[in-house]
Amino acid sequence: MTLTVPPMAHDRLVALDRAHVWHPYAPMPGRTDPVVVESASGVRLHLAQPLEGVSELIDGMSSWWAAVHGYRHPVLDAAVHEQVGRMSHVMFGGITHEPAVRLATKLVEITPEPLRHVFLSDSGSVSVEVAVKMCLQYWRSLGRPEKRRLLTWRGGYHGDTFQTMAVCDPDGGMHSAWTGLLPDQVFADRPPAGFDAGVDEVYAGHLADLVERHADELAAVIVEPVVQGTGGMRFHAPGYLKVLREVADANNVLLIFDEVATGFGRTGELFAADHAGVAPDVMCLGKSLTGGYLSMAATLCTSRIADGISRGELPVLAHGPTFMGNPLASAVANASIELLMRNDWRLQVRRIEAALATGLRPAVAFPGVVDVRTLGAIGVVQLDRDVDVMAASRAAMRKGVWLRPFRDMVYTMPPFIADDQDVARIVDGVLAAVTAA
Repeated sequence: MTLTVPPMAHDRLVALDRAHVWHPYAPMPGRTDPVVVESASGVRLHLAQPLEGVSELIDGMSSWWAAVHGYRHPVLDAAVHEQVGRMSHVMFGGITHEPAVRLATKLVEITPEPLRHVFLSDSGSVSVEVAVKMCLQYWRSLGRPEKRRLLTWRGGYHGDTFQTMAVCDPDGGMHSAWTGLLPDQVFADRPPAGFDAGVDEVYAGHLADLVERHADELAAVIVEPVVQGTGGMRFHAPGYLKVLREVADANNVLLIFDEVATGFGRTGELFAADHAGVAPDVMCLGKSLTGGYLSMAATLCTSRIADGISRGELPVLAHGPTFMGNPLASAVANASIELLMRNDWRLQVRRIEAALATGLRPAVAFPGVVDVRTLGAIGVVQLDRDVDVMAASRAAMRKGVWLRPFRDMVYTMPPFIADDQDVARIVDGVLAAVTAA
């Protein structure tokens, strides 16, 4: 039996959306009409009704940095369809299945040694929660419960759940309203800007001093390696990852890399940690893990962490998401990783990086622009004021491009399959948005 639901009239859909659907970082009821997407394919979003004179938009955001292979990719579609014919979900407590085992094994193979153990969850925020819990439980198991604080640097973003909010930027971030309710963590200054800037020894000393002074109470240091994403789209020198690794080891503190946004090639290396040749004790992955098809994340750790927890009074990791190891998500994640490797992602990302760097360079001369920067398949134009999101988005749409600016930035993270013409259109959209912002 097939259940068919007649399509909803456009005006009714929009009205119901504004009345009932609470969108991220938006008021309720809604105050603006959302863009209604009817379908998507390749790098294009097909609109239910023409908007700003266009009926389809090139997705310059990869659906919040996840759809690296674009939409309706035949390989990923086939992986989902095949798995649906077997099972869509089964509990992971006491049960296992091939898609999840294959995925965990593949992640161990492609991530830095000595990450050996994989905990699967539902979202990037949860993967960071799990990472923090791993580190806290590790020290409790070793009889050091006083090591319960985290150190990070300002300008970071790690998610919207409570523990993750506690390590986001405490002042300039989206979570400053929760000050006083979140765990009190240790914050270093922002890392100096510039991927190619090299290590500032004064700042390296600042990091070392903070870790040393708080070592007895620190469970872990947690950072976004190389790229600080939602906290400001700032790039920093990979050498600071080496500094953190050395300082953490010298002071018996664990090191967490949050690669939810940077993993799977986005920065020009498979993982941002690879720019420095450094391995963390715990790594968080998400977003493009499934190619943007289904929500899934992973937290990887070393045997040191796993063995330490297993020797404790509570010898298990006390966490168990209902949809952990979901077979559908695992199957499409396997397909996405295989597709990434087969498609020569390095060539794809380098081509996009070159096109973004050349295309966005003229924005340096635009009024109000303070910086233009690119790294891998990431392009950012930063202004001296907050962006008028509605005006900027509409200007990009008139160029046939979907962008979602925030704070003082218009930025893009194109799907890796975007060809030269697609990237050129995206650049036009960014420049139009900057002009209108």
